[in-house]
Amino acid sequence: MARTSTLTKNTDSKGRITLGESFANRTMIVERRGDQIILRPARVIPESESWLYENKEALASVRRGLGQAQSGKFAKNSPDLDSAKALADQLQDD
Repeated sequence: MARTSTLTKNTDSKGRITLGESFANRTMIVERRGDQIILRPARVIPESESWLYENKEALASVRRGLGQAQSGKFAKNSPDLDSAKALADQLQDD
């Protein structure tokens, strides 16, 4: 369950507020709802990589592979890198 706390902070002469060290160097989404401002931590991915999160099957496959690698389950035979390169060369980048 999320921890809820309320603080009073004053803006500086340029309208800025410091959030504290736990928010340092983080990307934040700033949402205005009437007179309220909602800040939410966010992660940004490059647009060219967003396809993975839009393709449930591909994302599941990547997560499955990462899980297998993490538990030490690797292929018994070395992959055919020459064939993989030939296939990659045929694919067009967006």
